[in-house]
Amino acid sequence: MTSTSSELSQGKNGLELIKDFQALSPGLPILVISMHDESLYAERVLRAGGRGYIMKQEGGKKLMQAIRQVLEGKIYVSEKMSADILEIFSGRRAGAEGSPVEKLTDREFEIFQLLGQGRGTRDIAEKLHLSVKTVEVHRANIKGKLKLKSSAELIRFTVRWSESQGTNA
Repeated sequence: MTSTSSELSQGKNGLELIKDFQALSPGLPILVISMHDESLYAERVLRAGGRGYIMKQEGGKKLMQAIRQVLEGKIYVSEKMSADILEIFSGRRAGAEGSPVEKLTDREFEIFQLLGQGRGTRDIAEKLHLSVKTVEVHRANIKGKLKLKSSAELIRFTVRWSESQGTNA
């Protein structure tokens, strides 16, 4: 690899970092250990190229199982998440039927999180290296998917959601 992980992570979220690592080293076994709810993040991690997702509170025994499974070339998610994915795959349940936030694309979700942290459109555009217009389009899409009528409703919703997730840093 020609880039260091600190160079790769410059201003990027975890999903973008996973995609970058996979581009540099396809097949790299990546296991995400996180405090965030797997129902929102595990599927995104897998789509980005990660091979597993485990929540920190699972404990040492399950963590070792997850590490071994990923190093063996298998995918690791909790039993509940595995069952949910199989239900979606089998057509018995539509994807993203839980929280409306699950319907957001990865980029929309990233902007949604930044809005919940109190960041403005221009600040988000600079941080993500996007145009202000692009961020505004994503905001409009987010409002539509969440069935919110105004920007004020969107901000209230994102802040409440961030606080409920413990991510309002």
